[in-house]
Amino acid sequence: MKKKALSLALCTAMTASLFVGCGNSSSSTGSSESVDTSGEATWRIGGIGPITGGAAQYGQGVMNAIQLAVDEVNEAGGINGYQISFNFQDDEADQQKSVNAYNTLKDWGMQILEGTVTSGACQAVAAETYADRIFTLTPSASSTDVTNGHDNVYQVCFSDPNQGGVSADYIADNGLATKVGIIYDSSDPYSTGVYQNFATEAQTKGLEIVATEAFTADSKTDFTTQLQKCKDAGAELLFLPFYYTEGSIVLTQANKMGYAPTMFGVDGFDGLLGVENFDVKLAENVYLLTPFAADADDEATQKFVAAYEEKFGGTPNQFAADAYDGIYILKAALEDANLTPDASNEEICDALIASIQKISYDGLTGEDMTWNDKGEVSKAPKAVIIKDGAYVSAD
Repeated sequence: MKKKALSLALCTAMTASLFVGCGNSSSSTGSSESVDTSGEATWRIGGIGPITGGAAQYGQGVMNAIQLAVDEVNEAGGINGYQISFNFQDDEADQQKSVNAYNTLKDWGMQILEGTVTSGACQAVAAETYADRIFTLTPSASSTDVTNGHDNVYQVCFSDPNQGGVSADYIADNGLATKVGIIYDSSDPYSTGVYQNFATEAQTKGLEIVATEAFTADSKTDFTTQLQKCKDAGAELLFLPFYYTEGSIVLTQANKMGYAPTMFGVDGFDGLLGVENFDVKLAENVYLLTPFAADADDEATQKFVAAYEEKFGGTPNQFAADAYDGIYILKAALEDANLTPDASNEEICDALIASIQKISYDGLTGEDMTWNDKGEVSKAPKAVIIKDGAYVSAD
């Protein structure tokens, strides 16, 4: 197939942080805190995400990767000579619980937030951090609503508009299909944002959308009606811009009805292979776009994957890689600003807003990453396909 170089505007930025998971395990639950007890000043960085509930794979990956990065930074001398303390709170991907988690972190003395993990929760918390002038870097909340009107919020992940557009480009440029069906979650800003921009770009690229079917958070266990409509319309490929839990259900139900189109997910599908009781054979040849592939042969990726697997016993996903990069991005920005922990939250926030737009960072999820004043990062995504129960590069 003819391959096309993909480029995307992405979001990211934030400061260093430390997190030790409960028992140092990827299966840890609840909240976790690691604090320097030497009596010296430390950088206090908070994290918020789901480490229990349906999106737990995302939050656990983020939590673990932050811990890994912070351990490395602290061992190497910290940031501007100061160690990092990190406190992570579980929000179960729920907006109100995420705000509650934020308030817990604020009471703890948080200076910078790396979070939250999911778009809906991050949107709720972004309003709080904006009012309090706490610099925020989300590793994986991709909705533009989390940054819109919030000059203190930056993203490491693909933004929804870019992700939807690049997905359409990839499908068209590589001849994966001409007739496309879409199933999306109309109650979720992440899913809706990706879908809308995919649909716009698909028309430009000459793809025929033969069916567009929606579901909501209250109806995400039975997709047989949506699948049947896509099948009847002759969809050769299904574009599925939502999370891995629902993805596993769609794949299972499509298989039961004998419908086998090409399945194309986005970054929310990362975690599909870890769904409990899911037959991973049904994920064979599923595509998704991601800024990170654990099988990449570059030295940085291999080192990160090996360290993560040794510490937590599982292969890191893209959310983990984004979060790991986030710590080092924050470190670079803090060093550029020449800040120390005795600065006020407002001083830290204003300085990081200026510094994040000046630095360039080479990380696991992109080379020469830069950020604009909208909180978006510029970096290139990778197409991944599932083969033999593993994510491998599609290019």
